Amino acid sequence: MGNDEAPGSEGSVETGTEKAGEGTKAVGGGKGRDTGRAVEVDALVEAVRAGSFQEVPVLLEPLDAAGRKAALGRLKALRTEMRGWAGTREREAALVRRGLYVAGAGCHPGVAGAATWLGGRDLPAWRSQDAGLVLRVVAGRSAEWQAELAGRLAARPAVAERSYGLIRRLVERSGCAVPASDGYVRGWAREVTPGGRWVHRADEAPPLVQRLRVDPQTPFLVVHALSMPEPAEQLTWSVEADSPRHWPTAVATLVGEGVVDRTEVVDAALSRLLRGGRLHDLRFPLEVLRLLGPTAAEFGERVPDLIGIAADAPSPVAGYAQEALAALALEGRLPTSALAEMTSAVFFRTEKKLVQAQLVLVGKVLVREPGAADVLLPAVAEVFGHEDTALQERALKLVGRHLSAVDASVRRELADRAGQSGPVHGQAVADLFGTAPVARSRQPYEEILPPVTGPRRVEPPATSVEALVEELLAKGVSDDPVRFERAFDGLVRHAHRDREGVARAVREAFATVEWEQPHHFTHHSHGLHAVLAGLLGIAEPAWIAARLARGGATPDCLHQGLTEITDTRLWEAAALVGTDALPFLLAAPTLDGGGIAPRVLVERLRALRDAGVEPAPADLAQALLRVLRDDPEAGEAAVEAADLGTGAGRRLAAWLRADEPMAASVRFLRRDGDRSLTRWSIRDRLVVDLADRTVLREEFPAAFRWLGGTLEATPRRCPHWVTGMEHWAAVLPADREVLAACVLPSVARTLDSSRESTEPLAPLAEAEGRVGRAVALALALGLGAGDADDRLRAVDALLVLAARGDLDARGVGEELGWLVAEGTVKPNRLADAARTAADAGAYATVWAVLAAALPATLVPEKPVRGLGEVLAVAADCVERCGADGVPSGLSALVARGGSTRLVTQAKRLLNALHQGTGQTTP
Repeated sequence: MGNDEAPGSEGSVETGTEKAGEGTKAVGGGKGRDTGRAVEVDALVEAVRAGSFQEVPVLLEPLDAAGRKAALGRLKALRTEMRGWAGTREREAALVRRGLYVAGAGCHPGVAGAATWLGGRDLPAWRSQDAGLVLRVVAGRSAEWQAELAGRLAARPAVAERSYGLIRRLVERSGCAVPASDGYVRGWAREVTPGGRWVHRADEAPPLVQRLRVDPQTPFLVVHALSMPEPAEQLTWSVEADSPRHWPTAVATLVGEGVVDRTEVVDAALSRLLRGGRLHDLRFPLEVLRLLGPTAAEFGERVPDLIGIAADAPSPVAGYAQEALAALALEGRLPTSALAEMTSAVFFRTEKKLVQAQLVLVGKVLVREPGAADVLLPAVAEVFGHEDTALQERALKLVGRHLSAVDASVRRELADRAGQSGPVHGQAVADLFGTAPVARSRQPYEEILPPVTGPRRVEPPATSVEALVEELLAKGVSDDPVRFERAFDGLVRHAHRDREGVARAVREAFATVEWEQPHHFTHHSHGLHAVLAGLLGIAEPAWIAARLARGGATPDCLHQGLTEITDTRLWEAAALVGTDALPFLLAAPTLDGGGIAPRVLVERLRALRDAGVEPAPADLAQALLRVLRDDPEAGEAAVEAADLGTGAGRRLAAWLRADEPMAASVRFLRRDGDRSLTRWSIRDRLVVDLADRTVLREEFPAAFRWLGGTLEATPRRCPHWVTGMEHWAAVLPADREVLAACVLPSVARTLDSSRESTEPLAPLAEAEGRVGRAVALALALGLGAGDADDRLRAVDALLVLAARGDLDARGVGEELGWLVAEGTVKPNRLADAARTAADAGAYATVWAVLAAALPATLVPEKPVRGLGEVLAVAADCVERCGADGVPSGLSALVARGGSTRLVTQAKRLLNALHQGTGQTTP
């Protein structure tokens, strides 16, 4: 990290942050000097063009301010030229970039310009490799100039990380303060950590602690690293504590040696935990604190921070803060008011382990300090409303043991809040507070479901070219099917009326350089950019034809087939946009779910007939898939379509009259029939059968034929990135069961590590068409998803289907039953999703699903582990909505006896079912 300076005169270039032109005057004058300067500039630029970047410092040295200014203009031109080499001269361009990087730094007189140049995204990715050369060309600048350059580079996160070596040496040379920058710390962490991630031998590099010990910047950067929202990856590597690359151990060692200030480290770590975030990002400060082991005095000074962490941090971090506060409380160092505040915060959380530990702590404190009951027991009352009835029972018992120590007002408050506990504790509450149990059996029950709203009509497309371009430029237009289709139709309509005007507006608004790069559109259409490229002539007709032909191949998987349909529409439009062959889109939806009213489609076909235009094949095919065959006017529309006298009209009439033009079914390969399947996931065993439909295979374009049964029904492991998911539902808005079958493989991904694969469930719930096993399976898999947000989307879809009267609750429950029984869906995930739906007010709906799911999980001699949580939700639902009929296996489980959570909740459910509440369900 030492200096690498070349001899240079302070007066040869501008110093400090002065403006260009305020440096020293060039020596000499006249044409001779101008000619010499031109030769020197030529030599510099040619060296850069030739890739001789190492010669740049020597060639820059004789240039005066005017020469450097002239060179800078030519370097900028070369840089612009080089951007067009992408994909053709990459090896040459890499060397030219390094020369531009160094030469531009030396030619910029102002520090702002130099920083902008050195931070350019098109220059070398890892800039520190040429730090020595840059230091040579800026050696004549003042210390203030170099310090400001270091600060400007460090302030840009990505640049700071990649330019760490250069910034570090500028800091050391100028003597400025160490940059307080996350990017700089990332670069430092990467540089100082010994070896790579997969190096395991301790003797292959000097240990981390030794490197940190000799680095004078360590005291400042360690504290900053602890405070970062997203720490450098080296700080969170999963290595053993005795590894020479384990950061928490190294930091704790340096704190013990006095190299790093202990108070600053403790404050920074606790402050970072208090700000919260992902557990991965909190691992470094948490481990540092565990190794440091703050004393009771140190924790006592930071009680508010610990309470905040216990309230809001991820569970393991909150548990650490809870342990620290509990130790203070048991030593008598935590004020009662602080313990009450902590208790209320912890009881607001859902984690049973934390709540139970807090109940134990409060109980111990009350045994030692009975006078604290007035303050602590109202906090304990928070547990009366907890979802776990076992915790409610423990809280009631705790209150009961210390109720005599509270005054009358607190007793009344506790009695009022005890009503939040479940019906199962009604008698216990009455016995404790001397009141009569609430006769819940006489209370009518009303199911609460989302309001059913009819489909909304899509607004007409933009009325002017300016409004259209603004729509095309809007953020997220390609991610919203409604906005996407509206902009798509508007682009086609305006281009048909004024192709040149639209093309001119697009050229002014869009940076089209990327579209001209080789392979830019090879694998992706990039949404409406494909159509714009066709409009501007960037995508040549022959290439578009080849791309459309490629779309005719049988897809590898269902999701690829759905995405290919959308892409085929785009490329077809790219070939026809701005011509008389495509005046508007037949397939533009009239409703926000993607559907088209039958009579609207008839009118569109009539307009094409009157204009003498044949429908574009993919556009017509998509329009047929979107037309709502269940619409009340579908019969009359079929007659009108047939009367058009055109082939397209006859196809529409036949499609509207068909009972089921598309169909799909799903099944699974059995594990017990093939030993090779025992380790397969549910996605590997899923088989989707698309029914054989001649009309789809013979009359539709190639990209659509797989929907007619050409895709072989075998388990398919999708090898692609899942793209275009937001548009899948709009491809098949009138055939809900077929759509569900097509998205099932993607929804099944959520059982593993994939996220956001349940996004199609919301539009699936609002689609038209029949509901069968595919829809039930999609909901069941979504309710068992690994990610909480994915489960929430499945819950929303379940409730929407229930509100519309389309939910097959028994079917969903039966699918959940075998999925839970075989271990594919984890009971805790199902319990979380079911409780979320129940808490929304849909207790009867949730019970209908769980009642069908439980028999498959209770039949085995050894019931599914973790099923107690599901039974707790089921019991809560029955206690609130009333039900009869005992699921198979429940009575036998209760008869076995025991005190486990499973048996306790089974008894509670059985008791609720036997009570016969007689509640009504409007």
